[in-house]
Amino acid sequence: MMILRAATPDDLALLLHWDEQPHVVASDPTDDWHWELELSRSPDWREQLIAELDGRPIGVIQIIDPAREESHYWGDIATNLRAIDIWIGEASDLGKGYGTQMMQLALTRCFADPAVTAVLLDPLVSNIRAHRFYERLGFERIEQRRFGEDDCFVYRLSRNDWHD
Repeated sequence: MMILRAATPDDLALLLHWDEQPHVVASDPTDDWHWELELSRSPDWREQLIAELDGRPIGVIQIIDPAREESHYWGDIATNLRAIDIWIGEASDLGKGYGTQMMQLALTRCFADPAVTAVLLDPLVSNIRAHRFYERLGFERIEQRRFGEDDCFVYRLSRNDWHD
């Protein structure tokens, strides 16, 4: 059984380890998540979640309200959206359907708020595997955009297109 639970400072060593894994670095080479600081904060516009499979941590998900997020990463953006970052920690857990389960739990969480109209993602243009994954889940590629140093595609899943 898979669950999502709040990440805590007790997860710091695990998250730092996952951040060093080659497949994680390849999907997010320029970001520093500042786990030491961020795990001690709980702003109301963000959830940092650990996915656990039968009690074993396997991945992490961050869900934000991009209109309220303090760094304004998404720029000037509409309200009532959510944005998700997701990754599996260990390469041995890739390709087993865990990412799909994690996304289904995250999307259910996002759309539980009746005001949320859509969910956004921003994989690197080079991350072909992620593009296929998100498209299988019903996300539509809406634009190519540069975020800092990263060339990304923006994907969107509207509430109307979501199938829980």
